[in-house]
Amino acid sequence: QVQLEQSGGGSVQAGGSLRLSCVDSRYTYSHKCMEWFRQVPGKEREGVAGIFTADGHTFYDDSVKGRFTISQDGKNTVYLQMNSLKPEDTAMYYCAASFDYCRRTRGASAYTYWGQGTQVTVSS
Repeated sequence: QVQLEQSGGGSVQAGGSLRLSCVDSRYTYSHKCMEWFRQVPGKEREGVAGIFTADGHTFYDDSVKGRFTISQDGKNTVYLQMNSLKPEDTAMYYCAASFDYCRRTRGASAYTYWGQGTQVTVSS
């Protein structure tokens, strides 16, 4: 059973950087699709960046391309490096995992396991 534990996040001024971490603390099966989502009140959860851990293929939403970088450390830790942050990046961020092959962002319903969420606040 996958258990995702998130860390990182916080508050930063526009233009700053933050890094989020997501650790699968129980299960290290290598073929996982892991994706970072974000959600603001009243809106659906949206995918921002993902990775297929078996081969390291990454994918991004257009809104974060060139600013966010998803990476992995081994098969059970995924990071989201967020640079050049904007106020519109303010949201609760969640990592998600599923035992699927993936090449592009997918909807939240495609994922089985979720982290607890971490708040990112960007002030102007």
